[in-house]
Amino acid sequence: MKQVQVGLDDRSYPIIIREGLLSEVGNELKLRQVGKRYIIIADDRVAGLFGQQVIDSMEQSGLSVELLTFPHGEANKNLQTITELTSSLARLGVDRQDVLVALGGGVTGDITGFVAAIYMRGIAFIQIPTTLLAQVDSSVGGKTGVDIPEGKNLVGCFYQPKCVLIDPTVLQQLPSGELLNGLAEVIKYGVIYDSDFFNFLVTNQKAILEQDIAIIEAVIAHCCTIKAEVVAADEREADLRRILNYGHTLGHAVEAASDFTIAHGSAVAIGMVAVNKIAVAKALLGAERAEKVHDLLVAYGLPVTVPAELDRSQMKGFLLTDKKTVGGKPFFVLPTQIGKVLITDDVEEDFIDEALG
Repeated sequence: MKQVQVGLDDRSYPIIIREGLLSEVGNELKLRQVGKRYIIIADDRVAGLFGQQVIDSMEQSGLSVELLTFPHGEANKNLQTITELTSSLARLGVDRQDVLVALGGGVTGDITGFVAAIYMRGIAFIQIPTTLLAQVDSSVGGKTGVDIPEGKNLVGCFYQPKCVLIDPTVLQQLPSGELLNGLAEVIKYGVIYDSDFFNFLVTNQKAILEQDIAIIEAVIAHCCTIKAEVVAADEREADLRRILNYGHTLGHAVEAASDFTIAHGSAVAIGMVAVNKIAVAKALLGAERAEKVHDLLVAYGLPVTVPAELDRSQMKGFLLTDKKTVGGKPFFVLPTQIGKVLITDDVEEDFIDEALG
């Protein structure tokens, strides 16, 4: 077992990473005494995969539990889903002593956290992430929210969970594409924060892709440690936390322009390579270092080019509505070497056009 603490004073919480934890959720929650009743929120796919296992564990521990589901997919990460879920909570008589449980990937975590933040002006929630992307990134740090037609994650708030419970073995039951989706975020941490970890990902590529449990657990724990350090230093993304957006500014534009047919992790991988081109063009990053990042993404089976069929002008329009845009200028996280980045809005449009291809 590995445990990482997110240090936020009275809102601090643990991230517990343990093989087989999904079957022990009930005991873990009973020990922590987070609330009197638990409402699991999961999409319809994840509910079918893991919902009964978690319900059984909780009921065997004497906990009261209900399950609410919503249709899977980024397209359902919207205000209509929030309305439907909050209405369901009201009909169940959920009150401030009850606890929401986000069981699923990043979409579920974002939705559940947002519902927890606004229902009765705030009730407790916990995260049980079931995808690698959610385990290493979105379940940690308290970012919640939904998409609107004008852009991704434009409506939301910061609201921290009471704990994050991670079982790395659940990844073995998911399609291989889900692993790749999370590996883009894993590689991101190496580029923005830790060159030794980047080298570890190069050396251990085979074991990671084969889902060696010990290696996967170590990868998850290290990513969570980095994320916890960044969040503790800058909870509301005023400064340091912005480095976590590496690859995301252009990645979100790619994702939105594809009408979310391109998975988030794939879009981020494409965005990482694109902003590296900008960093090289601005003489901030050596071409050989950019090539190392490109090659590692390719080695893990991730896409690295913006699909030709996507509308470039539409993508640039999405850049202007990105939540990281200030005064009409999007901010980019640009590497200066592997393990270090800078944040700037000083990027000429010609460089953006060249990066998008």
